[in-house]
Amino acid sequence: MTTLLFWIAGACALAYLPLTPRPASALRSTLKTASVALLAGIALLANAPWLLILALTLCAIGDALLSRETDSTFMAGIGTFAAGHLAYIALFLTHPDSNLELIFDHPATFWSLIILGIVMATLLAPRAGDLKIPVLAYIPIILGMGITVLSLPDTGVLRWALPAAMAFIASDLTLATEKFLLPAKHPALKLTPYLVWPLYWGAQAGFLITFT
Repeated sequence: MTTLLFWIAGACALAYLPLTPRPASALRSTLKTASVALLAGIALLANAPWLLILALTLCAIGDALLSRETDSTFMAGIGTFAAGHLAYIALFLTHPDSNLELIFDHPATFWSLIILGIVMATLLAPRAGDLKIPVLAYIPIILGMGITVLSLPDTGVLRWALPAAMAFIASDLTLATEKFLLPAKHPALKLTPYLVWPLYWGAQAGFLITFT
């Protein structure tokens, strides 16, 4: 059953990909939300850690909100995704093999994330308009997810947690660049939607595989 649901989730994610640059619609929202909601269902059926189920569920709700593409739903989506990232942080830190000392075994990654946060906050603060406060509050949370995943050992299936977290951060970074930093008719905007979605869904699938 869970294998079938995973393939269905993957099919929804693939079907959503060509719709990413298109205007909001019921089909677009359904496919986007189902792509991650089904992963949450798989985690539930597999008796995965409840924090994983919670994180995937919150992200699916966030997808539903962001798919409507209004400022109000964008703000609500940021809040929901922030809660999802906090659930992932709790998942990493409460894992039986988690060890905070391991974070400092990855100084290049740790400091790169700190510098990335400072740079993004500096660039986004004057450009986010009314969304400035939620956007700036979101940055340390998403980067906190990237830092705390370093507390997991790079062994067995847990080795996939770090690439999944980095893919998640890359998708958020690309989305923020697309929404706030690039001019309206910049040529890169034709490509960014097709980068954000595979990175994002791949990250969620990666977390499911790692912790289930």
